[in-house]
Amino acid sequence: MSFSRIMSATLQGMEVIPVQVEADVSNGLPVFHMVGYLSAEVKEAGERVRTAIHNSDITIPAKRTVINLSPGNVRKRGTSYDLPIALSILMAIGELESDCLDRVMAVGELGLDGSVRGIHGILPIAAKARKEGATCLIVPAANEEEARLVEGLRVLGTDSLRRLCEILRSRQKAIGSIQEHRQDKIEKEEKKKADFADIRGQQAVKRAAEVAVAGHHNLLMIGPPGGGKSMIARRIPTILPSLTWEESMQITKVYSIAGMLKPEHPLVTSRPFREVHQTATRSSLLGGGAWPRPGEITLASGGVLFLDELAEFPRSVLEVLRQPLEERMVRITRSQGTYEYPADIMLVAATNLCPCGYYPDYNRCTCTPFQINQYQGKISQPFLGRMDICVEVPGVQFEDLKGNSDEETSEDIRRRVERARICQLKRCKGKTNIFNAELSGDELAEYCKLGIEEERMMRQAFETLSLNARTYHKVLKVARTIADLEGKERIGIAHLQEALIYRSIDKKYWGKI
Repeated sequence: MSFSRIMSATLQGMEVIPVQVEADVSNGLPVFHMVGYLSAEVKEAGERVRTAIHNSDITIPAKRTVINLSPGNVRKRGTSYDLPIALSILMAIGELESDCLDRVMAVGELGLDGSVRGIHGILPIAAKARKEGATCLIVPAANEEEARLVEGLRVLGTDSLRRLCEILRSRQKAIGSIQEHRQDKIEKEEKKKADFADIRGQQAVKRAAEVAVAGHHNLLMIGPPGGGKSMIARRIPTILPSLTWEESMQITKVYSIAGMLKPEHPLVTSRPFREVHQTATRSSLLGGGAWPRPGEITLASGGVLFLDELAEFPRSVLEVLRQPLEERMVRITRSQGTYEYPADIMLVAATNLCPCGYYPDYNRCTCTPFQINQYQGKISQPFLGRMDICVEVPGVQFEDLKGNSDEETSEDIRRRVERARICQLKRCKGKTNIFNAELSGDELAEYCKLGIEEERMMRQAFETLSLNARTYHKVLKVARTIADLEGKERIGIAHLQEALIYRSIDKKYWGKI
């Protein structure tokens, strides 16, 4: 047989596209030719593959060899095609039987000595292999544990081409083992040392953080240095509900594509917390490059993205967050296509109000009015409009530091958060929008109905606080979350009042939105 074919796959953003690797070895001038819209690293595979086969004690006849990677209109890049190209050649020259690789998908990079090296993005490729009906996935040994996270798929991990050929020649068609069942929930990790009980005082800020987590709202903390803004932000993951199996797999796919998984523990079992430095660029935040990769906002999807010292970020960097915060999705357009990455984050930000940090305490603030206005002006009004909850973080008093009162633990707060999220899950059963922060217009009208007194108060607040449509709806969504925390079916006056307080803090310093 001079012609053979084997399945492989390529990644474009979060999407996995099946690729057929075809080989034809026929009489003619001894050339090695590869086609199929290939990048430079794929074209170089020819030299790696031929040398790896030679060093595996297999001789390739001096014939005309043509390799085609189909479909031809999809750009192929990366080193994951080395292994399927080698296997297709070995089938074409008769070293392997064609039926031993029937309905088998293979990916992996080859070393010149015939070793098989790990690659990125194995988990989404494994999920696609199962969806395409593949009976087995051949992967590098370094990626075997990651691939086994997918149910109902046989996985064969190999560290060398020679060893793989021995297995296939022995007709071991039932290669690899299959995972039949997975838990619906991820086991909880051991309790971390960081806890909300470590924070003395700041009850109002803790309350705001609880409401934000319960409804998946964005949170902005404003105040002088040393008040505990960063401490609170870094403890927010401790009150987030545990990951479900589906959420864990989705997050693991992102980290697999980014090449950030640990081979010995490939499954991500805790919600991401990504803290971004002020020197971050737009590409590092959203993702990008000539061939786009996930950015910080995607790596934080399913968890928290924390921007400390918000006003120190370039305004152009902050502005690019506006669209992903609304759509929960990042779209990057290139000439070769559009890449989509998840951005289902809870944005937590902290900022001072002036360069020295002590405004409006005129006894300590050394900044001029011009410096203060310029500093605050780095954060635009439209960006502030995307923040659901704004809370002032005052300086900590001596009595709070030395007080002996017991503070609530993260476990106590998480129980209330989970109850509120269960309410949202039951309310939005069968719908894509689960959290209150994501309620659409029709859902707002259905789940955030106001009584006569409540409507009268909101009418007055709309005019007094100069709310617009976006900020008005955000007040209703936050009030809905506060009612859920109390187990109330209807939104009351007290719920709206608290939500309006969270909406008025930013206006105190930035004016009308």
